Amino acid sequence: MGDESDTGEGHEGGLTFSPDWLSREAEPPIAPGRLAIDPHFHFFEQSNFFPRFMPEMLREDTRDHAITHAVFVQCRENIRQDGPEHLRPVGETEWVDALAARMRDSRGVQVGAIVGDAWLSHGAKIGETLDAHAEASSLFRGIRDMGIWDASEDVESIEHATGPDLYGSRAFREGFTELARRDLSFDAYQYHTQLFSVEALARSFPDTRIVIDHLGTPIGTGPYAGKRKAVFEDWSRAMSSIADCQNVFVKLGGMAMPWSGFGWGEREHPPSSDEFVATYMPYYRHAIETFGPNRCMFESNFPVDRLSLPYTTLWNAFEKLAADYSETEQEALFRGTAAQVYRIATDAD
Repeated sequence: MGDESDTGEGHEGGLTFSPDWLSREAEPPIAPGRLAIDPHFHFFEQSNFFPRFMPEMLREDTRDHAITHAVFVQCRENIRQDGPEHLRPVGETEWVDALAARMRDSRGVQVGAIVGDAWLSHGAKIGETLDAHAEASSLFRGIRDMGIWDASEDVESIEHATGPDLYGSRAFREGFTELARRDLSFDAYQYHTQLFSVEALARSFPDTRIVIDHLGTPIGTGPYAGKRKAVFEDWSRAMSSIADCQNVFVKLGGMAMPWSGFGWGEREHPPSSDEFVATYMPYYRHAIETFGPNRCMFESNFPVDRLSLPYTTLWNAFEKLAADYSETEQEALFRGTAAQVYRIATDAD
């Protein structure tokens, strides 16, 4: 493990950050003074899959922007290695809370909220986990239980998701009931083929804030490669249906993940913000038009999307995607929705 000045360049499994590659055709920020909250990022210290990404790297990526707060979302980093299994994820919240405390001693983006980890299929005893998260950090706001699953071995599936409808299982619903009782939020990470499961969950718990991560994650690899039109049609139909659930919000991002199938990281240089907009406009526009700006929020999903393009290029693309909306709507997309969902105070900004 290197010191915290590591760039993260070079990592097993082919997932690397190359500062040289990311700097090719670098763009200046379009709106450096816009106050914003980034509602989705991760820290990686000793991941077996992703390169190292720690606070100083987040601040370096965001330094040309007025990102006041960022929301840490679970990635099963630094979980406890012993003790009751359902309590082990609390170690990650303890770790991030300590990092956030150190960040408060200096200027720059701050951790505004923590979305912790829990396998809700542990059932009713997950209440103990949720209370332990809350005790570990005053920044704790909710849970993400990743449920991505596909029948193809060429598409990544989460180990504890044994089928497409983890969120519909009896044990999961018992655990979710504990989350709902505590008025916590839930981040849903499933593929576009599984959005029916998120919709059913939202209709069963209409008073609980549910956030669809990564625009519902349209798959572009494995058996879905080369079928972009069909995938978009299936995805847009599912998103239109779930938009009727007023307790559901959408994170606008994650489309630059390698498994989305666009292959940005395989090129000689990253995409420009104009190219990004031209490629993804239909997805972003459909989500914003169906859910409304007050239920949508731009997310970086860094450092995962950092594998495909630099932060400023991504944020410039968001500015261009939002250009046709009013100032009030842009405020919601860049800050207001995230502040509401994750209860982040912005009065002192």
